[in-house]
Amino acid sequence: MKKFLIINGPNLNMLGTREPEVYGKETLDDIRKLTAEKLQSNVELEWFQSNIEGEIVTKIQEASLHAFDALIINPGGYAHTSVAIHDALKILKIPVIEVHLSQVYKREEFRHTMLTAKAATAIMGGFGNQTYYIAINSQLQ
Repeated sequence: MKKFLIINGPNLNMLGTREPEVYGKETLDDIRKLTAEKLQSNVELEWFQSNIEGEIVTKIQEASLHAFDALIINPGGYAHTSVAIHDALKILKIPVIEVHLSQVYKREEFRHTMLTAKAATAIMGGFGNQTYYIAINSQLQ
């Protein structure tokens, strides 16, 4: 059974109320449940969310000590600003899939530069509540 760490950055705890026209009406917990249901227990998922950059960096560093098969990360706004998260991701020897619920290139110009994506194996975005499932499923092939 494959094991995935799923890290979510700032403001993702506010899904469902934060800009539902962009992110949808589902909460992060709704998306977590939907993802698990679609995967039908074929994998082990560990979910983590923090609004604090240092906590995210620490969780990435800890991931290198555990037997994860891949890391799925939605760095939120830190995608555009965090050299620290970028550098931590480069430590990992497993696939790193960066995900975004929205299609960032259809949004504000500042969202088009993603520092963290430069350390990712792949980037997926614009699939809304299906994004995590698609990212995990891509690593099961």
